[in-house]
Amino acid sequence: MNKHYKNLDLIRVLACLAILFYHIGLLKGGYLAVCTFFVLTGYLSIVSSFKKEHFSLKEYYIGKFKRIYLPLLVVVFMAIAVISLVGIDYVNLKPETTSVLLGYNNYWQLNANLDYFVRHISSPFMHLWYIAILLQFELVFPLIYVTLKTIGKKTCKWVPCVILALLGALSYLFFYDGVSNGNLMSAYYGTFTRAFSILFGLLLGLIHVYYKPAVLKGEIYKYIFGLYILALGIIFYFVDFKSNFFTASMLITTLISMRLIDYSTLCVKEKNVFDKIIAFFSSISYEVYLVQYPVIFLIQSMNIDFSLKVIFMLIATMIFACIIKTGMHVKKRFLNIVLCIIISITSLYGGYQYVIAKDYTADMKKLEADLNKNQELMKQKQKEYEAQVQKEQEEWDSILNDFENDAEKLKEKIKDLRVVGVGDSVMELAVKNLYKQFPNGYFDAVVNRTERAAADVINDLYSKNMLGDILIVNIGTNGDCGTKYKEKIAEATHGKPTLWLNATHADCSSFNEDLYKVVDKYDNIHIVDWVSVVKDHPEYVVSDKVHPSVKGCKVYTETIYNAIYEQYLKEIEARKEEKIKEHEELENKKITFVGNDLLLGLYDYISDDYKDAEFIIDKELTFKSLKKALKEEIDNNNLNHNLVFVLSKKIEMTNTQYEEIIKLCQDHNIYIVDITNSLKLDGINLINFKLNKSYTTIDGKYLSDAGNKALKKEIELNLNK
Repeated sequence: MNKHYKNLDLIRVLACLAILFYHIGLLKGGYLAVCTFFVLTGYLSIVSSFKKEHFSLKEYYIGKFKRIYLPLLVVVFMAIAVISLVGIDYVNLKPETTSVLLGYNNYWQLNANLDYFVRHISSPFMHLWYIAILLQFELVFPLIYVTLKTIGKKTCKWVPCVILALLGALSYLFFYDGVSNGNLMSAYYGTFTRAFSILFGLLLGLIHVYYKPAVLKGEIYKYIFGLYILALGIIFYFVDFKSNFFTASMLITTLISMRLIDYSTLCVKEKNVFDKIIAFFSSISYEVYLVQYPVIFLIQSMNIDFSLKVIFMLIATMIFACIIKTGMHVKKRFLNIVLCIIISITSLYGGYQYVIAKDYTADMKKLEADLNKNQELMKQKQKEYEAQVQKEQEEWDSILNDFENDAEKLKEKIKDLRVVGVGDSVMELAVKNLYKQFPNGYFDAVVNRTERAAADVINDLYSKNMLGDILIVNIGTNGDCGTKYKEKIAEATHGKPTLWLNATHADCSSFNEDLYKVVDKYDNIHIVDWVSVVKDHPEYVVSDKVHPSVKGCKVYTETIYNAIYEQYLKEIEARKEEKIKEHEELENKKITFVGNDLLLGLYDYISDDYKDAEFIIDKELTFKSLKKALKEEIDNNNLNHNLVFVLSKKIEMTNTQYEEIIKLCQDHNIYIVDITNSLKLDGINLINFKLNKSYTTIDGKYLSDAGNKALKKEIELNLNK
């Protein structure tokens, strides 16, 4: 009855480390280990309860208060104390802390539209959605226990087992359905949709109480246990939240965790050094989970190398976990007493800061109401915009000519531009001012929009030919998704003139720095320095230091207007200078690109660099249709001096056929991209391009992003020669 199974300690330690490494950013599938903890919770709750002769409700809740809730209070209030002393702004301190203390943080985060899988550092309590579900379970467990035990006594032992199995399956089906329908966070944060791991843990515990573990005894159990550990490690390493196996991995992790617990019952505690070390780390695993995100929250903002951050995070997490564990076990030892005093004073100070903290919920609700009104306004304007796009295209061509002829009229013309804006709640608050300033504009701004979602919105607008004359991007205050998502947004502009506002009070301290690095790679994108505008005028933003005030909305609009004006003024001057050069060098510089699907895929990558080039593209090009098209161009004197052929293997042209094309275009300077590396042609410029796996898509039919960039570079090198 008093056996201690050492491998349960090992499972707990490995799961704890997996989650810690996930939060730090070192293990993309570490979040799955929460399923393991849920299984352990359900299993240990049912087994320990059945071992007692008399189940005392009072003793149960007192025990859970001491083991779960009291450390939670201490860590939360100590974190608030440190945050207050350091001077870090934490806008949601009051409502989020309240949700943690009252055990509904999972629903609070869901209502706040927080995405657990986006790297948020705006809160030290992002991980406590798990504790909320845990507290909810512990609150109702006595009822679950008594119900199961009563059913087992009055019917058969297998009946409560079947009930738990059915409830677990139903819970997983709800989780699967939520994820499949695009409600990822609702499924991930929901109590019942995550309950399948706990229910299966309860089921396993009931089976162990009523029956026996279904395991193979003997030395073979060690190998089986090791294989299950290896399987979990592989899943944790490879399966991130974007994987097609995401939903399946949640169930698989749960089932493997059950089998690990099964085999853990075959090995009792031994008295060697390794077992003692594992037992120690197992004893502080809960404290490690509690303190890790506050530690990450505090260290993340430090301006040091990432590897040093990781080391500090790991060391600090372990130290504070040990301090909490030691200080809360009051013994008549000097160290325990000192730590207990420090913890008590710090917690009391944190509690005081929580009590006096201002609740901005009302402000946020008003903000949300304003956003909803603006959303309706945008829907109406979007419909009008779509209907006018085609008609305005010709009118805008005429306006462009006016700009070039008379720069003095530019200010009057700016307001008539088809300005397109894509942003988050910062832009949405100013949408009335924006539409007033740009009545022909189109603005798509949504609360809590992240960089991960913005590229899809811009690509959708591009597919509908709705990117207008100039694009405004205002993304960056809802978690940093990383450099690659900034690059995706930049690629999604498809060369359209773009102004990107930097972020005030961004979640990630390096967001603006990273933004400047990315934008430097794209000629069509320019930064609007909104941060400098707000820096000396705090009245331009509300209490969260992010969203513009009423006055700030006006200044925000003026800032965008001025940036557009300066950008167009620069473009007018640049065009004048280009026209002079074009007149002198036009004949020898003009290029015609000719190709099929290979050139079509490359077009977005080279069109900005070769704006004056002619493109003859036919996805289904054949030798016959190519020859015909070239002959028509030559007859009409439309073919430019430089010819660049970008043809995929799909056209299947032979050396002889290429020679016929060369003869037809003998008065032109010819370049041919050779992706087969087998062409042998005289008198032309061969651009040899070697394909590899990274240069092609999965099906091998088209060039990947890396392939298109490499081919673009190869063409540029040859043309520059």
